[in-house]
Amino acid sequence: MPRYVIERSFDPLDEELSEQIGAMSKKIIAEQFPQIRWEHSHVVADAEGNVLSFCIYEAPNEDVIREHAKELGYHVINHIYEIGADVNPREIRSA
Repeated sequence: MPRYVIERSFDPLDEELSEQIGAMSKKIIAEQFPQIRWEHSHVVADAEGNVLSFCIYEAPNEDVIREHAKELGYHVINHIYEIGADVNPREIRSA
C-alpha cells in the first residue's frame, strides 16, 4: 500500500489541544478510515511561529487522506507526497 508524507499547517496550538487533535485523529481513523495507518508525525514551528506537521501515513490513495483531514479539521494540508523509498544510514555501507 502506498505511503505518504503529509505536510499540514495548524492554527495556533497549545500542547493540550495538540494532544486532543492527535487523539481525535486516531479515533476517526479507527471508526471511519480503517484503511489508513498513521505511522508517526514530526511537529515543528517555522520562523514566524506557525505550527507545521509532517505525518507519515499508509493509505490506499490521497483522496482518503484528504477525507480524513476534512473530518478532523483544525488544519490545512499544504502538500501530500507519495514516498518513493526510505533511506536509513545504518543500512548504507561505508565507502
